[in-house]
Amino acid sequence: MTAGTTVHAPDGTPVVLAEIGQTELLVNDHVRVWEVALEPGESQPWHLHHHPYLVVNLEASPGRMDWLDGSPPRFVDEHVGGVIFRPTSPVHMLTNVGPTRYRNRLVELLDLGERAAPVPAEPVGHHVVFETDLVRAWEIVLDPGASLAGHRHRHPHVVITLDGSDTRIDTTDGPGPVETEAPGDVRYREPGGVQTLVNVGPTRYRSRLIELKYLGENR
Repeated sequence: MTAGTTVHAPDGTPVVLAEIGQTELLVNDHVRVWEVALEPGESQPWHLHHHPYLVVNLEASPGRMDWLDGSPPRFVDEHVGGVIFRPTSPVHMLTNVGPTRYRNRLVELLDLGERAAPVPAEPVGHHVVFETDLVRAWEIVLDPGASLAGHRHRHPHVVITLDGSDTRIDTTDGPGPVETEAPGDVRYREPGGVQTLVNVGPTRYRSRLIELKYLGENR
């Protein structure tokens, strides 16, 4: 991370870089997950990404990305549940130019694992909402009592909850513990055997499951 580093604008003005996000929610050897939350008119100050990353939107509002090198700004308009992949990029700033709060989960891909063996795709959600050679993002939607049965994870993955409920992961060894998931929760899980995800709560469950394809099952 480069927060606290001083860089210089083209006119020589010194700029102290900020963190990529405001709150670090999860970190391990493979991923770091941040929260970015901006009120109307608020900015995430000048910062620099050293790793490719995914943005999963939780609360949408139009935004503007300004570049320290003076390049024309980029205007972005995400939607709730949307998944955006971005490579490393020059120093920039994100400003909420809309009328409502903006909030996301930003998933840094810390270790691209170039030696990971390729593995075939295997459905682990209801449908794919985003995919590159590095990652695959699924939507999972379960009404109360519904389940996503008979799937196996071949890749480490991050789960970001959009609509929370009580869930349970059952395996061949039997039912697992019940977990209460709230909107915005982030979980990291390693690959495993065949499992079934069950919504045991009273409300609809919805999430984005991000497979880290670049790690693979033989990393």
